[in-house]
Amino acid sequence: MKRILLYSLAAFILVGSVWTYKLVWGKPFNFDHLLERYLIVFVKEQPELLTLVGAIENTALDFHSDKLSDASPEAARASFEQAKRYLDLIRNYDRADLGPQQQISYDMMTWYLGLMVDGESFLYHDFPVNQVSGLQADLPSFMTSYHVIKDKKSAERYIARLKSFRMKFDQIGASVTYRAERGIIPPAFVFEHVIRDMNKFIEVDPSENTLYTTFVSKLDSTSVVDDDKTALKAEALAAVEGVVYDSYRFLIGVMEEMRPQAKTEAGAWTLPDGDAYYRHMTRQHTSMDVSPEEVHQIGLDEVTRITSEMNTLFNQIGITRGTIAERFKSLDARPGTFYPDTSASISVIIADYQAMVDQLLEGTKPLFKRVPQAACEVHRVPVHSEATAPFAYYLFPALDGSRPGIFYINLREISEIPKYGMMTLTAHEAVPGHHFQLALAQEIQGVPTVRRILPFNAFAEGWALYTEKLVADIGMYDDDPESDLGRLQAEMFRAVRLVVDTGIHLKRWTREQAIAYMLENTGMPDGEVTAEIERYIVWPGQALGYKMGMIHIQGLRAKSETEMGDAFNLPEFHDTVLMNGSLPMSVLDTVVEGYINTSLSRTPIK
Repeated sequence: MKRILLYSLAAFILVGSVWTYKLVWGKPFNFDHLLERYLIVFVKEQPELLTLVGAIENTALDFHSDKLSDASPEAARASFEQAKRYLDLIRNYDRADLGPQQQISYDMMTWYLGLMVDGESFLYHDFPVNQVSGLQADLPSFMTSYHVIKDKKSAERYIARLKSFRMKFDQIGASVTYRAERGIIPPAFVFEHVIRDMNKFIEVDPSENTLYTTFVSKLDSTSVVDDDKTALKAEALAAVEGVVYDSYRFLIGVMEEMRPQAKTEAGAWTLPDGDAYYRHMTRQHTSMDVSPEEVHQIGLDEVTRITSEMNTLFNQIGITRGTIAERFKSLDARPGTFYPDTSASISVIIADYQAMVDQLLEGTKPLFKRVPQAACEVHRVPVHSEATAPFAYYLFPALDGSRPGIFYINLREISEIPKYGMMTLTAHEAVPGHHFQLALAQEIQGVPTVRRILPFNAFAEGWALYTEKLVADIGMYDDDPESDLGRLQAEMFRAVRLVVDTGIHLKRWTREQAIAYMLENTGMPDGEVTAEIERYIVWPGQALGYKMGMIHIQGLRAKSETEMGDAFNLPEFHDTVLMNGSLPMSVLDTVVEGYINTSLSRTPIK
């Protein structure tokens, strides 16, 4: 299947620039081809995304892996105009004339592109340089993690990308300036973080910079002849020392010049038309028609419910006094809760996480009709990005099978990894969470490629959080109340996100007020809480998708169980949710409704 997908995508890319569709009454001849066309037109302008997907990397059709994606304001506008054109083309179809899967594709794409078009006035309401997902940090991670070096040509392409850093940073600088001229300026703490981190990145000798050391390590593992290796290393070192470091100095200068304009206040409300912007982002990240006010109240209610469940478990293990935060500190003080804070623990932690991946893969098989073909491996977050990277995250497998699914764990602070939280984190990021959802999506047959790869926040994160509870429901924590507390702490963390995200961006909470609320209700370490709150500030609404998505999926399951009765089958329900790809929640509603009706129609009357 992956080979077919690879060649299909490659063929479309190869001819995409010259392919003209036959029109029938003003419509492209085939609806699925239209969606493929949209994807090709989009990815042709996104060489970094093509490398991330891994479909035609280092093949005869590789036209992209020596280039970087355009980060200019003009590129963002061009992408928007493209979305408008394709939305008009899609809406030119009569949905009733399409097949069942095409109707799902139609609903998904009209929602996705329609949201983009509705948000035109907020096209530049983001911060291209920030401490969480800024291009200044993401680009080195992209180069070291995803650019494959297997021969001389791919090594030369890596160097070509290094030499493109200045052009990319010029575009980033222009994007930052363009936004600042329109009142879109990050809060003061962002400047403090990014300027410090960029200076730190270039203060090391170029020969010790991760962009060079990773290149050397990858090159040395190839069969490239020694003389060519020597020449390539010299060229790469010169590019890092010259182009890359000069690019960072340039961007540091841009940010230093803008820094005096930064406000201490933080939140979407500080931006032009900020309240409307946050409502748009709430809709985008939940894919539901729900208001920030409703989300805030749901969060408060969930915090109350989870607190009660936590108190029951804490009493069960003999920790009977104090706030939630104080009780977790008591739990953390118990012997054996953490690994020894030594370098020797690193390999042990990774091995323990991998064992949990394998345990959950075996333990949850009865709940699913199928498991992904791709393996799931546990890797350490690259050291150079540990300071600002999330605690953990998942990378989907390469479409061509060259890379497994990867569960990345951040080991910047071994002392912040309580053993009681590890199983829940593994369920969320790996099995049966993100790995099942994203890897299985690549195996879906008979749908356009965009259905396999387009992400929706509430679906992906809601599913992963749903599986945390699923693991508890099958008895994984029956004899381990401490790990069940770890699960509840993770769920509380996501419930608190509903409160603090809306608090910051809607109710105008201060950064400090949000930090205090999260500390009081989660028992998480101070540094982790501060990093989380600062993440929500620069990424409005994204943190809402987790709990809102979980609640919605749980609601669809309850609806299915109620309406279907004895006909309900949990593996079939999970298959319905996963094997249609990532969807907006409103579209998932339609899919599950169809599953219920179809299942009931084939159930014999007793």
